[in-house]
Amino acid sequence: MNDKLIFRLVTIISIVVFLVVVILNRKVIPAPTVLPSFTFFLPKLNAIINGTCSVLLLVSLYFIKQKNITVHKRINVITFFLSSLFLISYILFHYLAPETRYGDLDHNGELSAQEIAVAGSIRYIYYVILITHIVLAAGVLPLILLSFYRGLQMQVEKHRKLVRWSFPIWLYVTVTGVIVYLMISPYYNF
Repeated sequence: MNDKLIFRLVTIISIVVFLVVVILNRKVIPAPTVLPSFTFFLPKLNAIINGTCSVLLLVSLYFIKQKNITVHKRINVITFFLSSLFLISYILFHYLAPETRYGDLDHNGELSAQEIAVAGSIRYIYYVILITHIVLAAGVLPLILLSFYRGLQMQVEKHRKLVRWSFPIWLYVTVTGVIVYLMISPYYNF
């Protein structure tokens, strides 16, 4: 495959994923009225996958620093697979489950002045982490796809140039995914 085709494919995949997330998250397609029982396990599964990917990214870095390309590649394939699984689980959860608001202690979908006061300034920290997580997660997908492709093709210099950006952003997204889960989980209505 030539570079032009790869860039087009990466662009199409990135746009489609972004649109699917937005459409399903905004409930453009109505979710079922009765939630499947597995819905409530998905946030925890997502946090476990994110945490695992964080560790795997660091292990992958260790092995490439040791010049062990074979193990580095294998770990990255596993991490890529797990991140893909995460994306499916994330989309499914945000399609099925009602929105959860940070600080919503009575789970009515609205924040009272008292709930906002109880949440305090931690609420602002949560939103800074959440917003940076979402923006960087949306932006890093094409970088990950291109980095992954360049690595599999052994286009080492192009891979390195991309990974300088994709690795720290991907790591930030996986780590903050766990942090967001830990901060929002007390407010889930299930």
